[in-house]
Amino acid sequence: MRGADDSAGLNALVASRASRTPEHPLLVDERGRSMSARAFEEGARRVAGRLAAAGIRRGSVVSWVLPTGIDALVVAAALSRLGAVQNPIIPIYREREIGHITDEIATDAFIVTPRWRGFDYLELCRDLASARGGRIAVFEIAEVVDESSAPLPARVRSEAHTELGEAQWVFYTSGSSGLPKGVRHRDTALVAAASGMVEHLAMTETDRSGIAFPIAHIGGPINLMGALVSGTTLILIENFDPLRTSEVLTREGVTMAGSGTAFHLAYLEAQAQRPDEPLFPFLRCCPGGGAPKPPGLHERVKRELGGAGILSSWGLTEAPVLTMGKASDPDDKLSESEGTALPGVELRTVGLDGVPGRPGEPGELRVRAPQVMLGYVDASLDADAFDAEGWLRTGDLGTIDAGGYVRITGRLKDVVIRNGENIGTAEVEELLRGHPSVADVAVIGLPDPRTGERVCAVVELTPDAPAIDVESVGNYLEDHGLRRHAWPEQVETLETLPRTVAGKIDKRQLQDRLGASGASERRGRSPSS
Repeated sequence: MRGADDSAGLNALVASRASRTPEHPLLVDERGRSMSARAFEEGARRVAGRLAAAGIRRGSVVSWVLPTGIDALVVAAALSRLGAVQNPIIPIYREREIGHITDEIATDAFIVTPRWRGFDYLELCRDLASARGGRIAVFEIAEVVDESSAPLPARVRSEAHTELGEAQWVFYTSGSSGLPKGVRHRDTALVAAASGMVEHLAMTETDRSGIAFPIAHIGGPINLMGALVSGTTLILIENFDPLRTSEVLTREGVTMAGSGTAFHLAYLEAQAQRPDEPLFPFLRCCPGGGAPKPPGLHERVKRELGGAGILSSWGLTEAPVLTMGKASDPDDKLSESEGTALPGVELRTVGLDGVPGRPGEPGELRVRAPQVMLGYVDASLDADAFDAEGWLRTGDLGTIDAGGYVRITGRLKDVVIRNGENIGTAEVEELLRGHPSVADVAVIGLPDPRTGERVCAVVELTPDAPAIDVESVGNYLEDHGLRRHAWPEQVETLETLPRTVAGKIDKRQLQDRLGASGASERRGRSPSS
């Protein structure tokens, strides 16, 4: 795979790329700032020195809350150089989630942006550290990366973190219930995903890939590793805006414009505003992922934007980038599937009876692959995550045809995937059941042409309770510390929620009924992604 060694970690990839193409641009941001491969390595070395002086060493647990940008990736490379355990936190998380993460992994230090998109992350992290006796060091990103700043004070007091084992990364996913679950990974898992992605997308040094999603998502480090393996330049978008982002990608000569339905629709709209000239004249493909794409979207992208259309992928935090399309795949497969397995990935479907399925038979998708996690931080969750033969239970339902093409048809997990991010319905339901007007509630995912799915709360009201709507529900959840990303975008009220013979709320019936009728009430200020 273009000279990449899957056993190499992030630090080795940084050194290799700096040696092979030192002056080639590795990173470009929306303001036009560029960083070469050599400068990236030098920046990582310098930042590692500053962090080491502050007490960060091998095994230190460092949580970082940073927007998508060059500085975040330099910090990631620096922490890898030191052998720290790094925990990227997606900026949609707030006190409830970050506090849980901090306690579960015993964070030694935070590296944060002071204020971003109207929220003060520095204040939040300082409050969390203070509430825990001040044992956690908090650093602003500027004092970490700015070479003109004074040396960092030695504030980090690392302890043993035996519960994290061999992990070099801990990512959190909302999963199917309650608070986020910590997923432990080694570099080798992420490099395996990155190298397979490079092969399926045929990435080279001539490519320029648009990265418009949160860099703290597991896909962020994977895309960095993919760029280091292939020499591809990453175009980093800090704040996605349909018009401005499209202009940046045009300016930077994007060849791969990802990375999900919401982005692809925005690019189509931008192209419609300039029908006489191609928006992205050098476009090769539009990588996709996070959720199945709407019918016909691949054909529209190929026809209106050009290139090979959408090359979809499928994976999960526990096992990222398991399948991906190729430009050489037939259009019907690119339109209807999430591609084929990456090198080294074994996939099968298993029916409800526990019997492996034949080609084309539906079932739960299970996987064995080098990119499968070490396990959860909460080791009690591991037993249910794997079957007796060591296959990871993905919780996704689908089919694998005779050609190996994977289609996702549903989920066993009770989650909503909005803009590629998991939202655990049980967490939202638990909070809403405390609302004075709510007797019972079911939170479900409904199809949405822009975000893949939207969050819908179906409420059974208490007797004589006043009506509630998306605005009042959002205000209530905000008061109770739930991140805006998980707020319902649609609220429906029923006199009685439908139930199964076992007494459980029948969510399938609700999805069938409401999915067919469409949205009846949409939030004026939609959740932020």
